[in-house]
Parts: sequence; C-alpha cells; structure tokens
Amino acid sequence: MMQVLQRYGYIGEFEFIDDGKAGMFKVQLLGRINRSKAVRPRWNVKADDYTEWEKKLLPAYNVGVIIVTTSEGVMSHIEAREKRLGGKLLAYVY
Repeated sequence: MMQVLQRYGYIGEFEFIDDGKAGMFKVQLLGRINRSKAVRPRWNVKADDYTEWEKKLLPAYNVGVIIVTTSEGVMSHIEAREKRLGGKLLAYVY
C-alpha cells in the first residue's frame, strides 16, 4: 500500500523500524493528503464498478486514489481498471 501512495506522490520515502515488538513505519509526508480513510466494511468491487465507487468516496473525478486488493496484489483503482481486475476496497486518499 505504501508503494501505491508513493507512486501517486502522497508520501515520500518510508522505512520499517524494528523495535523488537510489532515495529513501526517512518513515513515522509509530502503535504498533499487532505483526507485518508479505511473503507469499512471491505466491499467487493467488480472491474466495471470503479466509477461508481469514485463518485461515493472521492471529491471529484481524477482527484485522489482508491486502494484495492486484487488477485495480483495491492494497487490503485486506476491500475485495477486498466487490468480489468475486481477486488476488495481497502482505503482511499485525496
């Protein structure tokens, strides 16, 4: 999920810090995030339904990204639409 946010310019570099327990991530924020939220419950979505979910979750067309888990891994809704993959909605950022 971090790579998706990095690819779209929402975060910079990130690193995992092992503290001997669960660990934590150190993330460089680039100041472009207005809102980010997990999608609960994790709705199933078909390849043709991404436009409908964009209208529900994002403020405008081509503003923000929905993060989806698919059979080929975690990716943005834009990549999933191009590959014609459905999946489960994880989160959104704009």
